[in-house]
Amino acid sequence: MDDIDRAILRELQTDGRIPYADLGPKVGLSPSAARQRLQRLIDSKVVQVVGVTDPMAMGGQAMALLGIVVDGDPRAVADELSRRDEVVYAVLTSGTFDLFAEVVCHRPPDLLDFINDVVRPTEGVAGVESFPYFGIHTHRFLWDVG
Repeated sequence: MDDIDRAILRELQTDGRIPYADLGPKVGLSPSAARQRLQRLIDSKVVQVVGVTDPMAMGGQAMALLGIVVDGDPRAVADELSRRDEVVYAVLTSGTFDLFAEVVCHRPPDLLDFINDVVRPTEGVAGVESFPYFGIHTHRFLWDVG
């Protein structure tokens, strides 16, 4: 990645739908060169251009962060749980928990069922603690790209 790639990423973080006709001049390229650069970043999996929803704003959603203690390899548990549509984010960590999984369910009873019927019986799960969301205070996707 060079300075132009980083400039493209900064612009996309501000407006993911920016037209190439606007993006190119902002980063010092022609629109077609900006399109080619962005396509290279997408092909190399450096960036994804997606629409992000706020599940809490969509109504009727139950979200929680699950702190999971694993007996064995936490990557295997992360792989298994990540196959489920309810899991939208999974990270390996250290400390009290080996794995955090962010989950979205349709209703609070579905969240309880997911924890008890899916997470707890998963091979390698030694314990799970749930942290239900009452609201999302900050939701941003702006990282320093240098």
